[in-house]
Amino acid sequence: MPKVRVHNVTISLDGFVAGENQRSDAPFGDGVGWGDELHSWFVSASEDAAAGKTGTDVDFFVRGDQNIGATIMGRNMFGPQRGPWEDESWKGWWGDNPPYHHDVFVHTHHERPALEMAGGTTFHFTDEPPETVLQRAFDVAAGKDVRIGGGAAVIQQYLRARLIDELHLVIAPMLIGRGARLLDGLGDGVEGYRVSELVGSTAVTHAVLVRR
Repeated sequence: MPKVRVHNVTISLDGFVAGENQRSDAPFGDGVGWGDELHSWFVSASEDAAAGKTGTDVDFFVRGDQNIGATIMGRNMFGPQRGPWEDESWKGWWGDNPPYHHDVFVHTHHERPALEMAGGTTFHFTDEPPETVLQRAFDVAAGKDVRIGGGAAVIQQYLRARLIDELHLVIAPMLIGRGARLLDGLGDGVEGYRVSELVGSTAVTHAVLVRR
């Protein structure tokens, strides 16, 4: 049976996935840059994977793309704008050929027409509840798994709804202190999980949680 999976979500030792004031020139907020202590493992793993190398971080990085037929993300992950779209020229952080190559559903209170990109990626903008969006994602995934890409608010939403089957967290050895925390206020949403893998590399610790 297809699963709902979260992969390669990096958190600090104090549980933050991003700092405060996320914006176009600081996508991960104040004091958290792409390729710094929080995400340096991801950058290195992606480069090593492209070069055909292996290793703990590379193996976990690659698993995040295996058997994925659709992705769900939040407005914050798609782009820096808030509120009504000032214009529809923004097409995401990834250029003309995003790395997804399948349908991507973007949760937003401000819908816009679907956006078809090179390489087979189509972004769908929706204000539907998680259960409805997930069913749409399973329909287009054609038997493959669905990935919840982030950010923190969307992952929390799907955890509270008890819709996530597998959650891969990457713990980076740093403190952020303030910003977006991933595991706060989840209540019963964290019940029923067990740690199936806990593996350390020289850079980070990988924890995989699955439903019992």
